[in-house]
Amino acid sequence: MLCALGFVISPGLCHAGSPSSSSPASGFISPLRPDAAVQAIETQIFLDTPITDPLEPTNRLFFYVNDKLYFLVLKPVASGYRTIVPQPARVGVRNFFSNLVSPIRVANCLLQFKFKGAGTETIRFFVNTTLGVAGFVDAAKKEFNIDKWEEDFGQTLGFYGIGPIFYINWPILGPSSLRDAVGFVVDFFLNPWNYLVRFPILVNVVVGAYARVNDTSLTLGAYEALKRAALDPYIAMRDAYHQYRQNKIGE
Repeated sequence: MLCALGFVISPGLCHAGSPSSSSPASGFISPLRPDAAVQAIETQIFLDTPITDPLEPTNRLFFYVNDKLYFLVLKPVASGYRTIVPQPARVGVRNFFSNLVSPIRVANCLLQFKFKGAGTETIRFFVNTTLGVAGFVDAAKKEFNIDKWEEDFGQTLGFYGIGPIFYINWPILGPSSLRDAVGFVVDFFLNPWNYLVRFPILVNVVVGAYARVNDTSLTLGAYEALKRAALDPYIAMRDAYHQYRQNKIGE
C-alpha cells in the first residue's frame, strides 16, 4: 500500500524516487505512486510505439481499485503523517531507504557494463552511510555533487533489447509490464539485505508500507494533477509509465 513488497526489495518497483530526488527511477507508478508519471508528462517524452495492452479490461479494473485505495486509505494516512512529521525528517527517511537499496543499483550497473555507475553507487553508499548518518542525509550529493545512478533489473533486461512485452496494472502495486515484473522478482534476490533477516517478505511488506506512506506525503497532489489533466486517466498513466521506463532504459 502500500506498495507492499516493493520498496526495500526493489528500487525498480516502488521506490521510483521523487521529484526532489535524482530520479523517480525505475518502476511501478500508480495512484499509490504518481510522481514518475507526472515527471514523464512534464518532460514531454513521447514514443512512437505504445505499449501493448491485451489485459486492458482487467487492468482498468485494478486501476479503479488502486484509485479508490489511494483516496480512501493512502492519501488520508499520508496527509496525517505529513502533519505530524516535519518535511526534513520525511526527506531523511526517503534518503535512508534509497541508500539501503544501493547494492541493487550497483549489481544492475555491473550487469549493464556501466562500471562508472557501479563505482559511483558504491562511493555514494559508503559516503552516505558514514558522513550521511546511515543514509538519512544524501551527503554524496550535498557535499560532493555525486548523483545517483538509478538502475534495476527491468532496465537491465531493456538494455539487452527485451521490450516490455505487455502492460500490467497490478492491484496495490500499480503499473508495470511483464518485463518489469520479472525484473522486480530478480531484484528481490539481488538485494543482500533480504538474506540477513529471518522473514524477508514480511519485513519488506512492513517497511514498504511505511516507506510508501512517507513517499506519498512528499508528493501529495501529483496524482490529482494527473487526473485533472487527462481525458482518460488510465491511458494517461499507462502511457506515462511506458514513456518513463523507455526513457530510463535509454539513459
